Amino acid sequence: MSTLLVISGSPARSSRTAPLAGHLARRLSLSGFDVEHLDLRGLPPDALLEADTAHPEVRRALDAVAAADGVVVATPVYKASYTGLLKAFLDLLPQDGLAGKTVLPLATGGTIAHLLSIDYALRPVLSALAARHVVGGVFLLDRTIVARGADAVELSPETEQRLLEAVDAFVDALPTSPVLAAA
Repeated sequence: MSTLLVISGSPARSSRTAPLAGHLARRLSLSGFDVEHLDLRGLPPDALLEADTAHPEVRRALDAVAAADGVVVATPVYKASYTGLLKAFLDLLPQDGLAGKTVLPLATGGTIAHLLSIDYALRPVLSALAARHVVGGVFLLDRTIVARGADAVELSPETEQRLLEAVDAFVDALPTSPVLAAA
Protein backbone atom coordinates (compact mmCIF):
# COMPACT_ATOMS: atom_id res chain seq x y z
CA MET A 1 0.00 0.00 0.00
CA SER A 2 1.32 3.43 -0.92
CA THR A 3 1.84 6.01 1.78
CA LEU A 4 0.76 9.49 0.77
CA LEU A 5 1.36 12.90 2.27
CA VAL A 6 -0.84 15.89 1.50
CA ILE A 7 0.95 19.13 2.37
CA SER A 8 -1.02 22.33 2.82
CA GLY A 9 1.16 25.42 2.42
CA SER A 10 -1.38 28.11 3.26
CA PRO A 11 -0.48 30.53 6.05
CA ALA A 12 -4.01 31.97 6.23
CA ARG A 13 -6.44 30.98 8.96
CA SER A 14 -9.35 31.46 6.53
CA SER A 15 -7.74 29.40 3.78
CA ARG A 16 -9.61 27.47 1.13
CA THR A 17 -6.45 25.53 0.34
CA ALA A 18 -6.09 23.82 3.73
CA PRO A 19 -9.66 22.42 3.78
CA LEU A 20 -9.23 21.38 0.14
CA ALA A 21 -6.03 19.51 1.09
CA GLY A 22 -7.83 17.88 4.03
CA HIS A 23 -10.72 16.90 1.76
CA LEU A 24 -8.29 15.38 -0.71
CA ALA A 25 -6.45 13.49 2.06
CA ARG A 26 -9.75 12.05 3.31
CA ARG A 27 -10.81 10.98 -0.20
CA LEU A 28 -7.47 9.30 -0.85
CA SER A 29 -7.66 7.49 2.47
CA LEU A 30 -11.15 6.22 1.60
CA SER A 31 -9.59 4.82 -1.59
CA GLY A 32 -7.30 2.56 0.43
CA PHE A 33 -4.18 4.68 0.81
CA ASP A 34 -2.35 5.38 4.07
CA VAL A 35 -2.61 9.20 4.05
CA GLU A 36 -1.38 11.97 6.32
CA HIS A 37 -2.34 15.63 5.99
CA LEU A 38 0.45 18.01 6.97
CA ASP A 39 -0.80 21.56 7.52
CA LEU A 40 2.39 23.64 7.58
CA ARG A 41 0.57 26.43 9.44
CA GLY A 42 0.72 24.21 12.52
CA LEU A 43 4.51 24.03 12.56
CA PRO A 44 6.38 26.36 14.93
CA PRO A 45 7.28 29.51 12.95
CA ASP A 46 10.56 30.10 14.78
CA ALA A 47 11.76 26.57 14.02
CA LEU A 48 10.85 26.96 10.35
CA LEU A 49 12.52 30.34 9.93
CA GLU A 50 15.61 29.25 11.85
CA ALA A 51 15.80 26.03 9.80
CA ASP A 52 15.75 24.03 13.03
CA THR A 53 15.44 20.54 11.58
CA ALA A 54 16.04 19.06 15.04
CA HIS A 55 12.85 20.61 16.44
CA PRO A 56 10.53 17.65 17.17
CA GLU A 57 7.56 18.96 15.15
CA VAL A 58 9.71 19.95 12.18
CA ARG A 59 11.58 16.63 12.36
CA ARG A 60 8.27 14.73 12.34
CA ALA A 61 7.14 16.69 9.26
CA LEU A 62 10.41 16.03 7.43
CA ASP A 63 10.20 12.33 8.36
CA ALA A 64 6.65 12.21 6.96
CA VAL A 65 7.97 13.50 3.62
CA ALA A 66 10.77 10.94 3.67
CA ALA A 67 8.33 8.08 4.39
CA ALA A 68 5.81 9.00 1.68
CA ASP A 69 5.63 7.33 -1.72
CA GLY A 70 3.55 10.18 -3.09
CA VAL A 71 3.20 13.82 -2.07
CA VAL A 72 0.47 16.32 -2.89
CA VAL A 73 1.74 19.88 -2.50
CA ALA A 74 -1.18 22.30 -2.12
CA THR A 75 -0.65 26.05 -2.00
CA PRO A 76 -2.52 29.24 -2.62
CA VAL A 77 -0.88 31.53 -5.14
CA TYR A 78 0.36 34.85 -3.77
CA LYS A 79 2.06 37.32 -6.10
CA ALA A 80 2.32 34.74 -8.91
CA SER A 81 4.04 32.09 -6.79
CA TYR A 82 3.59 29.57 -4.01
CA THR A 83 3.59 30.79 -0.41
CA GLY A 84 6.59 31.76 1.67
CA LEU A 85 5.46 29.21 4.28
CA LEU A 86 5.75 26.42 1.72
CA LYS A 87 9.11 27.80 0.55
CA ALA A 88 10.43 27.83 4.13
CA PHE A 89 9.44 24.18 4.53
CA LEU A 90 10.76 23.01 1.16
CA ASP A 91 14.07 24.70 1.97
CA LEU A 92 14.44 22.33 4.95
CA LEU A 93 14.30 19.22 2.75
CA PRO A 94 17.60 17.74 1.64
CA GLN A 95 18.55 18.31 -2.01
CA ASP A 96 17.13 14.87 -2.87
CA GLY A 97 14.20 15.18 -0.44
CA LEU A 98 11.62 14.06 -3.02
CA ALA A 99 13.72 11.34 -4.66
CA GLY A 100 11.66 8.33 -5.66
CA LYS A 101 8.38 10.16 -5.02
CA THR A 102 5.47 11.00 -7.27
CA VAL A 103 4.31 14.57 -6.67
CA LEU A 104 1.05 16.33 -7.50
CA PRO A 105 1.21 20.14 -7.39
CA LEU A 106 -2.12 21.77 -6.53
CA ALA A 107 -2.63 25.54 -6.49
CA THR A 108 -5.56 27.79 -5.70
CA GLY A 109 -5.90 31.43 -6.63
CA GLY A 110 -8.24 34.30 -7.23
CA THR A 111 -7.59 34.79 -10.93
CA ILE A 112 -6.82 32.69 -13.97
CA ALA A 113 -3.80 34.98 -14.49
CA HIS A 114 -1.96 32.75 -11.99
CA LEU A 115 -2.61 29.57 -13.95
CA LEU A 116 1.04 29.10 -14.95
CA SER A 117 2.38 29.55 -11.41
CA ILE A 118 2.56 25.77 -11.05
CA ASP A 119 4.76 25.37 -14.11
CA TYR A 120 6.93 28.45 -13.64
CA ALA A 121 7.26 28.61 -9.85
CA LEU A 122 6.43 25.33 -8.11
CA ARG A 123 7.34 22.58 -10.59
CA PRO A 124 11.01 23.67 -10.92
CA VAL A 125 11.49 23.48 -7.14
CA LEU A 126 9.82 20.07 -6.90
CA SER A 127 12.00 18.82 -9.75
CA ALA A 128 15.13 20.28 -8.13
CA LEU A 129 14.29 18.22 -5.03
CA ALA A 130 14.67 15.14 -7.27
CA ALA A 131 11.02 14.06 -7.46
CA ARG A 132 10.72 10.82 -9.44
CA HIS A 133 7.73 12.21 -11.31
CA VAL A 134 5.87 15.52 -11.02
CA VAL A 135 2.47 14.88 -12.60
CA GLY A 136 0.48 17.60 -14.33
CA GLY A 137 -0.68 19.97 -11.64
CA VAL A 138 -4.07 21.50 -11.21
CA PHE A 139 -4.93 25.15 -10.62
CA LEU A 140 -8.33 25.85 -9.06
CA LEU A 141 -10.05 29.22 -8.79
CA ASP A 142 -10.94 30.26 -5.24
CA ARG A 143 -14.49 31.14 -6.22
CA THR A 144 -15.13 27.49 -7.16
CA ILE A 145 -14.23 26.26 -3.65
CA VAL A 146 -16.39 26.70 -0.56
CA ALA A 147 -14.80 25.61 2.73
CA ARG A 148 -17.17 23.61 4.94
CA GLY A 149 -14.77 22.73 7.77
CA ALA A 150 -11.21 21.61 8.42
CA ASP A 151 -11.33 18.87 5.80
CA ALA A 152 -14.52 19.48 3.89
CA VAL A 153 -15.17 21.59 0.82
CA GLU A 154 -17.89 22.07 -1.72
CA LEU A 155 -16.54 22.29 -5.25
CA SER A 156 -18.18 23.40 -8.45
CA PRO A 157 -18.82 20.40 -10.74
CA GLU A 158 -16.11 21.52 -13.19
CA THR A 159 -13.58 21.99 -10.38
CA GLU A 160 -14.44 18.60 -8.89
CA GLN A 161 -13.93 16.96 -12.28
CA ARG A 162 -10.58 18.66 -12.88
CA LEU A 163 -9.39 17.73 -9.38
CA LEU A 164 -10.44 14.09 -9.80
CA GLU A 165 -8.65 13.87 -13.16
CA ALA A 166 -5.45 15.23 -11.61
CA VAL A 167 -5.73 12.83 -8.66
CA ASP A 168 -6.31 9.89 -11.02
CA ALA A 169 -3.14 10.80 -12.95
CA PHE A 170 -1.26 11.08 -9.64
CA VAL A 171 -2.50 7.69 -8.41
CA ASP A 172 -1.71 6.06 -11.76
CA ALA A 173 1.85 7.41 -11.57
CA LEU A 174 2.54 6.07 -8.07
CA PRO A 175 5.11 3.28 -7.85
CA THR A 176 2.44 0.99 -6.39
CA SER A 177 -1.35 1.16 -6.12
CA PRO A 178 -3.38 0.25 -3.05
CA VAL A 179 -5.02 -3.14 -2.83
CA LEU A 180 -8.71 -2.48 -2.30
CA ALA A 181 -10.76 -5.07 -0.45
CA ALA A 182 -13.40 -6.73 -2.58
CA ALA A 183 -16.88 -5.49 -1.75
